[in-house]
Amino acid sequence: MKKQIREMINRVIGLPQIMDRVEQTRRQVKAESEQTRLLLGKMLSNQVRAHGVYENIHDAEFQVFSQFGDDGILQYLIEQTRPDVEKFIEFGVQNYTEANTRFLLMNNNWSGLIIDGDPANMEFAKRSSYYWRSALQAVSQFVDRDNINAIFEAAGFSGEIGLLSVDIDGNDYWVWEAIHIVDPLIVTVEYNSVFGADHAITVPYNAAFYRTRAHYSNLFFGASLKALCLLAEKKGYAFVGSNSAGNNAHFVRKDIVGKIPVKTVAQGYVESNFSESRDKNGKSNDLRGPERLEAIKDMQVFDVENGKTVFIRDLFSLK
Repeated sequence: MKKQIREMINRVIGLPQIMDRVEQTRRQVKAESEQTRLLLGKMLSNQVRAHGVYENIHDAEFQVFSQFGDDGILQYLIEQTRPDVEKFIEFGVQNYTEANTRFLLMNNNWSGLIIDGDPANMEFAKRSSYYWRSALQAVSQFVDRDNINAIFEAAGFSGEIGLLSVDIDGNDYWVWEAIHIVDPLIVTVEYNSVFGADHAITVPYNAAFYRTRAHYSNLFFGASLKALCLLAEKKGYAFVGSNSAGNNAHFVRKDIVGKIPVKTVAQGYVESNFSESRDKNGKSNDLRGPERLEAIKDMQVFDVENGKTVFIRDLFSLK
């Protein structure tokens, strides 16, 4: 019995050491995997730069830290526009594990500001090795159209910057419309492809908008591509295409768009195929195609062309 007890004690005493070794191994594997991704990204970035002008920005796509192929698109647009001020702002980044600007930070050595409404997400970013190695600021704040410029100013960002990336799954149109303190050369904004290509619509402004609370389906958020393109036109930007996944639209300031082909909404719209829909119990129900619009037909959207709020069912002639 005593021998068994000693063996048990030895096992328990040794357990923390074993767990430490496991954690060290996990971190090492993660770091090596990240380095491999960065090296591959650097090679792909060099290929994109060497190619010259693409007729379709889809051909420049590759993914390192972006959710889809936007790392490659942004490397291409930056090569073509050559920003003098190598700074970015991205908000709606969650914990920055997956983001449009992280490859810019780590590969191109740009400085930047990231913002997310969840303090835990920004603390996670601050604990990451890239944070102390880079000129990055992480701010935890829920953005709206009334505070967005003040947040930028408080962080020391004003005037010309290289890139602005907007992805807040809600008031994207309204917040971008309100931004005036920074003048980005390139703007990337998430659009809701469920809204289609024909109507310029957005969710009505609500400072406290939260996607899942707005509608259980998780499909009622953001703005249509056409709405964003009309806003871009007002702000002096040209639409140069969306990613092949159908969720991010890319714009370049007109005075520096150069040889990059400019697209119409019809030419650049891509319908997304990924599944984000939920049933009333919060479970994934994998809605596709027109089923997604049917799920939110009783919701109201704001028509930015006509300046009025309408039901989706009436706008799209749904029963």
